[in-house]
Amino acid sequence: MFLLPVPEYMEGEPVNVNEFQELARQALPKIYYDYYSGGAEDEYTLKQNVEAFQGITIRPRILVDVSRIDLSTTVLGYQISVPILIAPSAKHKWAHPEGEVATARAAALCDTIMILSYRSTCTIEEVASSCNAVRFFQCYVYKRRDISANLLQRAERCGYKAIVLTVDSPRLGRREKDIKNKMVNPQLKNFEGLISTRVSTDDGSKIEAFDANTAFDASLSWKDIGWLRSITNLPVLLKGVLTHEDAIKAVEVGVDGIVVSNHGARQGKGRFYVGIVMELALLVDLGAPWMTDIKATILSHQRRFTIQAFVISSVSWINICFTPVVFLACTSLLYT
Repeated sequence: MFLLPVPEYMEGEPVNVNEFQELARQALPKIYYDYYSGGAEDEYTLKQNVEAFQGITIRPRILVDVSRIDLSTTVLGYQISVPILIAPSAKHKWAHPEGEVATARAAALCDTIMILSYRSTCTIEEVASSCNAVRFFQCYVYKRRDISANLLQRAERCGYKAIVLTVDSPRLGRREKDIKNKMVNPQLKNFEGLISTRVSTDDGSKIEAFDANTAFDASLSWKDIGWLRSITNLPVLLKGVLTHEDAIKAVEVGVDGIVVSNHGARQGKGRFYVGIVMELALLVDLGAPWMTDIKATILSHQRRFTIQAFVISSVSWINICFTPVVFLACTSLLYT
């Protein structure tokens, strides 16, 4: 993974995200750290993600009353303390023994929203019962539609408030670190009773084999959004939009919001450029380990789109320091 320079050994407590990342590298087994921090192919896009944000400069305005600052906002009508959400990321127990339950409690303490990954190491029900908080559920559409329906209906019964459908993965990106490490998929508890959850120790990236060959429906298209809406009463957000054409199409098919995302550079190889912000008048899900508060609104396709929040995800740098607060690494933007 492309990292900003940080000292190998730090004096005192870490003071920024890069230093937490270095602590995670030191504390986690290499195979787990590589999974959390890696990107697709040769990680060119991951490097570009970081460099894209490094190229952003702030145009400051002076003599503005900042004695009272309120960062709170609403997402789909739900009040949160800051415009930051926790995006879906898999396998939290690799970083913390309580896994996604700890992350959910941390999100509740921070008064923000957690988006639970379909590949969580705690079940939909376990996370729902861990604390009283607003949370969304992320999923894919599978070749076996009954699997998708089962997961979404369980999430709805457990009080999740929205569905986040990831749409940029007709098959999993080629993650070379996982292949070299012979990554083995952990037991996926959400799928018990639906498919075999047996853990295989054969050679190669078993994560890739599971998702590419067993799960994802490569025929997924815009017409299937109607099917998804037919099996849930929850709002639907699309995660993985990167062009204004697809943003407009998402509005036309009636989704409730989009997450602008290149999957943290984990899904494919291609140059990312900050100019895409102008094309979409939105911002981005990137594998950049930091972000500041930026807000924007646009007028597009006869509708005003408002950026609601950043979505941070992927690597639990803070979980390894006993107090799980937030997951940091990939930055997205959600508009509704």
